[in-house]
Amino acid sequence: MRELAVNSSETNVEKKSVKNYLSKFGALIGLLILCTVLTILSDKFLTINNIMNIARQSSINALLALGMLLPILTAGIDLSVGSILAISIMLMGIVSVNMGMHPILGILVCLLVGCFFGWLNGILLTKLKLPHPFISTLGTMNIARGLALIVTAAAPIAGFPYLIQFLGREFVGPIPVSFLLVIVMYIIFHIFLTRTKTGRYIYAIGGNKEAAHLSGINVDRVLVIVYTISGFMASLAGLVMVGRVNSAFPLAGLSYELDAIAAVIIGGASFFGGVGTVWGTLIGALIIAVLRNGLNLLNVSADFQMAVIGFVIIAAVYVDVIRQRKSKKD
Repeated sequence: MRELAVNSSETNVEKKSVKNYLSKFGALIGLLILCTVLTILSDKFLTINNIMNIARQSSINALLALGMLLPILTAGIDLSVGSILAISIMLMGIVSVNMGMHPILGILVCLLVGCFFGWLNGILLTKLKLPHPFISTLGTMNIARGLALIVTAAAPIAGFPYLIQFLGREFVGPIPVSFLLVIVMYIIFHIFLTRTKTGRYIYAIGGNKEAAHLSGINVDRVLVIVYTISGFMASLAGLVMVGRVNSAFPLAGLSYELDAIAAVIIGGASFFGGVGTVWGTLIGALIIAVLRNGLNLLNVSADFQMAVIGFVIIAAVYVDVIRQRKSKKD
């Protein structure tokens, strides 16, 4: 009987270790499997030019997703990042192109506008005591998009100075500067979330907001910081986008928040809050970029691509739901 009990306990330990392994590395395994399949299906996939193209294409969503990770860690969401991207780059265009002011001032305007709208999201959520950030960020999404259309009469702005184009346009060898920026930002956020008090507070609020408040954490202050950072990352992604296309247009970033949310969830974060990592989010953004790139190489229509991405999002959320159920049982 003792031997049976020992064997049973050993089996349970092995099962838990396998579950933990899959939980930590499931997204990475999925990315490797996807790359293997696409390599078999297309001889153009595993080439230096295409890999660097994927890195460049993933940069904007990777930056947006990094900002989105923070609200989701607090069991929230930010639906306004695409619109914040648009208003940030439109005002930058007015300052640096239409008004002819120094590019550095244009960049500062872009980043500060993103911070302002992110801060506004946090203030609306905390001071007005709205029931969920879905409401506040949905409102801000429409305000920012409307302003982006109003300030330029819905007209695009082109001809940005080289300094503004640098992040989205230049390369270091074969590597896009935009992807190097992504790596730097992900390292900074990893340190922020794992080595600072505010980072730990973010996880604590997502785990149990009431318990975090009772333990002395200033929940409102942390949430304002979270949404301000999310807005900043949206404007930084906009700066990269302008560098890629050398223009700003008021409908830029339309529905980009959906890809950002998808990257975070595919990367292993939980809609329930308190679970998620920086590197998992990067893998999630790469999975979306690789999937789109591979489908393009296989001449799959854009409509079908949308359906495939939708299926992947549903599957990722379903996995999250199952994981939450099992964790409650354990």
